[in-house]
Amino acid sequence: MPIEAVPRRAGSPVALLLAAHPVPALAVTGLATALAAAVGRGPAGCLLVGLAVLSGQLCVGWSNDLIDVGRDVRAGRPDKPLATGSLAPASAAVAACSAGLSCVPLSLACGPAAGGAHLVAVAAALAYNAALKSTPWSWAPYALAFALLPAFVTLGLPPDHPWPPAWLLAAGALLGVGAHLTNVLPDLEADLACGIRGLPHRLGRARSRGLAALTLLAASAILALGPPGPPGAVGWTGLAAATVLAAATALPRPRHPDSRLPFLLTIALSALDLALLLLRGTTLR
Repeated sequence: MPIEAVPRRAGSPVALLLAAHPVPALAVTGLATALAAAVGRGPAGCLLVGLAVLSGQLCVGWSNDLIDVGRDVRAGRPDKPLATGSLAPASAAVAACSAGLSCVPLSLACGPAAGGAHLVAVAAALAYNAALKSTPWSWAPYALAFALLPAFVTLGLPPDHPWPPAWLLAAGALLGVGAHLTNVLPDLEADLACGIRGLPHRLGRARSRGLAALTLLAASAILALGPPGPPGAVGWTGLAAATVLAAATALPRPRHPDSRLPFLLTIALSALDLALLLLRGTTLR
C-alpha cells in the first residue's frame, strides 16, 4: 500500500505517546534517575537527569517512526500510529524536534562533560535510526549509548566529575547489545521484507536469542564481580536471578514469534542489575 494511500490526521495525544516508544523511553529514564539518586544527586539533580534522558528518548522514538513510516506502511503495522494514519508526520516531526532541542540545554545543565556524554549517546541513537540499523554495525549505537548513560550521571557529580569505572562502562555496553537484539526479535521478518539487514537479521532468530542471553548474562556477571570486594550473598543471589532472566530471553516462542516478552525481560534484568549494584553499596565516584 503506498504511503499516500494512508489518511493523515493530526493525531490524538495517545497516538503521539505511542509513537514515542513509551516503554523503553520510560524504562531508560527510570533507570538513569534511580542511578542519579544512588550516587548522591539531590532531588533537583535527579529531576534534571530524568528530564534530559526523557527528552532524548522521546526525540529518538519519534524520529524512529518518522524515518520508518514507509516501511511500516508496507508491512501493515497496526501498532504504528504514523503508519495507520492516526498521527500526522508533521505532528511527530514537531514533537521530535522539540524534544531534541530541549535535550541540549537539559543535558548541558548537568555540566559540560556530562552533557556532552549524553548528547553523544542521543546522537548515536539517531544515527541508528537514520542509517546504522540496516548494517552489521547496528549493535554499536546501542553499546555506545548504554555505556554512556552511567557516564552522564557520574560526570555531573561535583566537585571532581568522575568517569564511572571501566567495568560499569563495559556492563552498560553489553546491556545495550542485549537490548538491541531482543528489541529487534519481534519485527525480524517484517524488517527483512523491507530490506533491513542489521546484525540480528544477519544472525537469524535463534542465534540472536542466544547472543542476547550471553551478552545480558555477561553484563550481570560484570556488575556482580566487577566492583571491589567479594560479591557476597547479595551479589550471588542477584547473579542467579539474572541468569534465569537471561536464559528466559533465549527460549524459542514458536507460537508467538512476535512476542515482546524477551525485550520486557531485558528491561526487568536491567532493573535487577541496578538494584544489585545499589544493594552492594558500590561507590561509583
